[in-house]
Amino acid sequence: MDDSDEYISDVEAIQVKRRSTRKSQVKSDLKGANGGYSWEDEYQRSWDIVKEDEAGSLAGIVSGLIESKKKRIIKNVTPFQRGIIRNLILVIDMSSSMLEKDLRPNRHALTITNVIQFITEFFDQNPISQLGIIVMRNGIAQLVSQVSGNPQDHIDALKSIKKLEPKGDPSLQNALEMSRGLLLHVASHCTREVLVVFGSLLTIDPGNIHKTVKSLVEEKVRVKIIGLSAQVSICKEICKKTNFNDESSYKVILNEHHFKDLLTEAVVPLPVNKINKSFTLVKMGFPSRVSQDTPSFCSCHSKLTYGGYVCPNCKSKVCSLPTICPCCNMMLILSTHLARSYHHLIPLKNFEEVPVADEYDSTQCFACQSEFPDFIANKTTSSRYRCVDCNQHFCIDCDVFIHEMMHNCPGCENI
Repeated sequence: MDDSDEYISDVEAIQVKRRSTRKSQVKSDLKGANGGYSWEDEYQRSWDIVKEDEAGSLAGIVSGLIESKKKRIIKNVTPFQRGIIRNLILVIDMSSSMLEKDLRPNRHALTITNVIQFITEFFDQNPISQLGIIVMRNGIAQLVSQVSGNPQDHIDALKSIKKLEPKGDPSLQNALEMSRGLLLHVASHCTREVLVVFGSLLTIDPGNIHKTVKSLVEEKVRVKIIGLSAQVSICKEICKKTNFNDESSYKVILNEHHFKDLLTEAVVPLPVNKINKSFTLVKMGFPSRVSQDTPSFCSCHSKLTYGGYVCPNCKSKVCSLPTICPCCNMMLILSTHLARSYHHLIPLKNFEEVPVADEYDSTQCFACQSEFPDFIANKTTSSRYRCVDCNQHFCIDCDVFIHEMMHNCPGCENI
């Protein structure tokens, strides 16, 4: 081999190396920050949002951004007759479509995370209600958690199925039939509800699903569906027929935040329809806690415990409240449980935003006593919210906390 041949071979090696480097660079350019493709990443330009004000400070702009994120959703505060003793069956889609990654990290993982938060908030706002969990996987419906009023049991069950891989196709008919069976023996004064998180575009059913829908309507079971993909005709029909021709009970999410908002809407009890409107006196027991030196068996789990609550009707012992007495079927609750459910019937009025002005009557928030921000020219918000009854001023943090947690105005209670 002469020198010219050796020179040509070196050039070819360099060209091959450049081509391989260019290919690897193109592949790396297609990768996003989360390991997927770059077009799957959420495009954000946070530096375009933050701008200086007239004084050259960023404090006012940053506080405005934080306040805009904390602004609550204005709720309908019209008093309705609602069923506060609820029996809800939560149906979760665990078919292969839940492996899609349009929601991060995927539909299945995000659904389980959001549902755990929903269960915590559900029992916080509805302490005398009960809930059960069903999953749709491989064309069948599986009962994951029995209908009960203990949120920790449901959360533990959800954490266990989070490790399972979604498989197969869903079956709405099987899930609705199982839900109907679980709600069959519910008392007439309790509501019968089914909440479905549906991520597929089809349902594989063993029979006629329209007969199942007809049975749900006859047994007054109301179905609400949250879609993760797109609108499905049968889902729209199910919600419309079981909710007195109201189509608002079927909604499709827009993004992750909208998913949480739709689950939060399901926390509030549904209004009672005029067709099924009736008044029933419900017998309830308010047991007192007892402590024992020697353990005794509880009637709910048949386990030895040192304390518990004694039913005032049959004198049997249960571990925790609220619950239904296993011996006499009386609902056992505390007075605080009933008080926490009462705010759904008469909700707290929305606070009004105070218009921007040069001077105000107060300089501090009535609840937390924090100083309101100073007046800034051309500011679009006053960062003050006023109760329409007592006219006291509150900051945005206290406004959100009062409406979402307390459900009572501190200013009105102080009168």
